[in-house]
Amino acid sequence: MAKSSVIDDGGNGRGAGGHIVDESMSDALSRRYLAYAMSTITARALPDVRDGLKPVHRRVLYSMRSLNLSPDGSFRKCATVVGEVIGKYHPHGDQSIYDALVRLAQDFNTRHPLVDGQGNFGNIDGDSAAAFRYTEARLTPAAMLLLEGLDEDAVDFRETYDGQNREPVVLAAGFPNLLANGASGIAVGMACSVPPHNAAECIDAAVYLLDHPKATVDDLMGIMPGPDFPTGGVIVESKESLREAYVTGRGGIRIRARWHKEDLGRGMWRIIVTEIPYQVQKSKLMERLAELIETKKAPLLDDAMDESAEDVRIVLTPKSRTVEPEVLMQTLFRQCELETRFPVNMNLLDHGVPRVMGLREILKAYLDHRREVITRRAKHRLEKIERRLEILDGFLKAYLNIDEVIRIIRYEDDPKVVMMKKFRLSEIQVEAILNMRLRALRKLEEIEIKGEHKQLSQERDEIVALLGSTGRQWTEVKRQLKAAREVFGEKTKIGPRRSKFDEAVEIDTDAALEALIVKEPVTVVLSKMGWIRALKGHNQKLDQVKFKEGDELLSTLECQTTDKVVLMASGGRAFTIGADKLPGGRGHGEPIRLQLDVPESETIVEMFVPEGEAKRILASSKGYGFIVPDSELVSATRKGKIILNVGKEKLAAVARVDGDMIAVIGKNRKLLFFKTDELPEMSRGKGVKLQAYKDGGLADMKTFNKADGFSWTDSGGRQMQHSDWKDWVGKRAQAGRIAPKGFNRNGRFAG
Repeated sequence: MAKSSVIDDGGNGRGAGGHIVDESMSDALSRRYLAYAMSTITARALPDVRDGLKPVHRRVLYSMRSLNLSPDGSFRKCATVVGEVIGKYHPHGDQSIYDALVRLAQDFNTRHPLVDGQGNFGNIDGDSAAAFRYTEARLTPAAMLLLEGLDEDAVDFRETYDGQNREPVVLAAGFPNLLANGASGIAVGMACSVPPHNAAECIDAAVYLLDHPKATVDDLMGIMPGPDFPTGGVIVESKESLREAYVTGRGGIRIRARWHKEDLGRGMWRIIVTEIPYQVQKSKLMERLAELIETKKAPLLDDAMDESAEDVRIVLTPKSRTVEPEVLMQTLFRQCELETRFPVNMNLLDHGVPRVMGLREILKAYLDHRREVITRRAKHRLEKIERRLEILDGFLKAYLNIDEVIRIIRYEDDPKVVMMKKFRLSEIQVEAILNMRLRALRKLEEIEIKGEHKQLSQERDEIVALLGSTGRQWTEVKRQLKAAREVFGEKTKIGPRRSKFDEAVEIDTDAALEALIVKEPVTVVLSKMGWIRALKGHNQKLDQVKFKEGDELLSTLECQTTDKVVLMASGGRAFTIGADKLPGGRGHGEPIRLQLDVPESETIVEMFVPEGEAKRILASSKGYGFIVPDSELVSATRKGKIILNVGKEKLAAVARVDGDMIAVIGKNRKLLFFKTDELPEMSRGKGVKLQAYKDGGLADMKTFNKADGFSWTDSGGRQMQHSDWKDWVGKRAQAGRIAPKGFNRNGRFAG
């Protein structure tokens, strides 16, 4: 194993005072990569469950507070904020810090913005914000709730990267910011994705959990039924799926654009989209709609226009007035970002340890944090009250002995020591008395001190009672949460719920699309080289159909333009194409590979129109096969779907099940009949052996009814029948007997 000499810096990253250690390169790299990974997880990507913030966002807000950028104050240049953050707290690139600040101000990205921006902060089209020298910012009332109590020992502080300043480890979080604004991030080996919610609902759920400690997720969902995205939209995820996500911390949420039908008179109408899914850029959505129209992948859509101003307004014009609006939107939901899925992965830092948490655990962790904040602030306030009361007690003693105090101050060499000894005062009390101004000796001042002393004494008793009672602490948590809820009330701009809930009504869009196709008879012609076309009408004179040089007819099929055509490839894969999508009869048609991803090494073996209850037998060249329903052969993609596992062999024959007997013949001209019910029905696989061969393989296969007897078609198109056909009846997987005299020389049932 390779050895490497590395300087051990003790893990502080400074390198000074280190010593050389010999260790394997793999150990050195793995140890350092693990340290890097943990740093990425804890210091960059995952938010803290208590305040819902990552370090960069926490530092931006704390810096803005240090700059006194309160909601009722003036705006300051964002360049000032970015410089403050870089210089004191976050030694990273200015663009990354500015991007974090901008996101906190974008009301289409952050459900309850924490930064009030002035200037160009980007838009829902995906345009970026102006440079930080042009924009200005200040904190919002919601941000002030997160920052309250930092001067009152509400949270722990730590040294900054250079040791010259101190920063909060976590914010006080006056409301459940993690759930209210959500979070996302990608670390090394793990990620986080928390959807935003309505802050008022989150607070109500937290209060309910306080009153009902044994509340279930179902109880909490009765208060906060699901996410509330900044851009609105319609959540069509089932309640059961949402519950699963809130219980396990993992899942997904389907969200659709909000739309309505606008009547234009005379039967004309159009669709107006007023809200689009969260994190979808409107400009990219319009590009996608234009692409669908241009490539004709959205056959029901004629035009899409963006008429948005302040609000979103996308106009969708249908191809025909006969199209149902619901059908049009259903097709678009499948093909573009008018419907998206938001991933839920509530992987969070709980006291520095990453773990996936459910809704109840998140609210419980937040409430525990709020209780700790309240008790720490209460202890801090109690210490200040105790110090002030001590001073006030000294003042009152001084007023009671004012003449003696004045005499001591005037005539004693060390009045401080004399006063401490005579009146039993502390050093702090004496210092306060000696620093007192002469005007404070008036009678009115004495009355005010007594009043302050009484008031502080009452407050001290209340705090002592609070610190001594868990119930009082939770009551105070509830009181503060209810006070914070006023910031997110229904009458505020950010208060009302934006995302609504609805059921995802599934519509058979395929049937609707087929209803728009004009039903006409066509004859599909497929050549051996894989060129396909659709001739108009039936009963075509196929001897007059021309092919490319070296090519010839492989198969024909009479059907309607509304039919789906299934093509079975030699690799065992089934492909599906609409008859209306086939090229016309002029020329030689088009290669089938232009519309279907048929491998170059494979050829088309069979072509047919699937029927509702019909079934087919698929068989490989080695004689293995099974019965499969026609419905299982229909594919929705260009790549088709694998049905028969052929291995190194190929699909040799496809036969419709039209009888109770199966006839198989090998290339050795041995013929075998057996009952149809001896074959299993499957949707995919290798199947079972139909006939045993020493040499060669399967040549052909067909089904027939025992009551009608066995017959075949000779090269002249005549029906031939053998009277002693029962001599070839046996069991599946037998070798069979040589075919009767007169049977087709090519070894097939149709000459």
